[in-house]
Amino acid sequence: MGAVLDRSMLAARDRAFATELAYGTIRRRRSCDWLVDRFVSREPDVITRSVLRLGAYQLAFLDTPPHAAVSATVELAPARTRGMVNAVLRRVSEAPRDWPDAATRLSYPDWIVDRLLADLGEGAAIGALEAMDDRAQVVEREDGYRQDLASQWVTEVVEAGAGDLVVDLCAGPGGKATGVANLGAAVLAVELHPARARLVATNAANLHLDRFLTVVGDARQPPIADTVADRVLVDAPCSGLGSLRRRPDARWRIEAADVERLAALQRELVDAAAGLLRPGGELVYSVCTLTAAETTAVDAWLADAHPELRAREPGGELAGLAVARGRGLLLLPQAAGTDGMFVLRLRRD
Repeated sequence: MGAVLDRSMLAARDRAFATELAYGTIRRRRSCDWLVDRFVSREPDVITRSVLRLGAYQLAFLDTPPHAAVSATVELAPARTRGMVNAVLRRVSEAPRDWPDAATRLSYPDWIVDRLLADLGEGAAIGALEAMDDRAQVVEREDGYRQDLASQWVTEVVEAGAGDLVVDLCAGPGGKATGVANLGAAVLAVELHPARARLVATNAANLHLDRFLTVVGDARQPPIADTVADRVLVDAPCSGLGSLRRRPDARWRIEAADVERLAALQRELVDAAAGLLRPGGELVYSVCTLTAAETTAVDAWLADAHPELRAREPGGELAGLAVARGRGLLLLPQAAGTDGMFVLRLRRD
């Protein structure tokens, strides 16, 4: 979307509004469809459906004055459906919003709401889902790299320093790996996908990091000898159910079966990571999700599979904001307006 806006010649204020409309409407798709469908007698065509969502989003979530939202939206509709769009949106603006359930009100698939209610409890789950309906904040590190605060706090947990060799086994796009390198450590960044590996290398080069090596490789079979790493970071692929404010379309792409599939991959990754640690070395496992299967269940599996790994409490900013889960910490999105994140820190005997 950024490239489209760059070509648009819009003023900064208009660019911001266009971004909010696009991302917000995608995020609130289910809510907007419910608002509209009460007053639609037959399924609109794809373009008209999109226009109706835009209008409903402005009316329900931006508090745009009804006359402005309706008239501007009608202008976007195909000529053949402008009358219908006008009539439907006027009714949307006047009707009460008696949401039928939490999933519709918050605009998530049923399975996500059900899963988080079961794993977190009602209060924490609803709070997390509400927080992830807000727009994401852009945060810039001191070196100019843009990265969510929760991810920056994971870098703190690694506690790497000069003389340390840190292996980041799932490095793309490079935010955590470059953050660790900024602390003075030598970093080996492993990334499975060549395009993402190139992005990691480019980010490191732009930050002028010279003790930084990017390699393409499968983290389940790491391209490095065993027992040589001082720190290993596994920022594992996950369902991303803690980072949905930054990824507005993700809630509609992720499927329930993905959680268990990814949890199996996460166990493989931490199993491989454990073998890389020297005695006294530390493993940090992090995921930007909130499901028990990808957080506490992975922790429990590790405790059985690798009893030589002893828990250490994650420190830094994260420790004061997160809640204990298993041997790790779970940062909920509502705690500080960041991504939700689970972090586990273990030391090898």
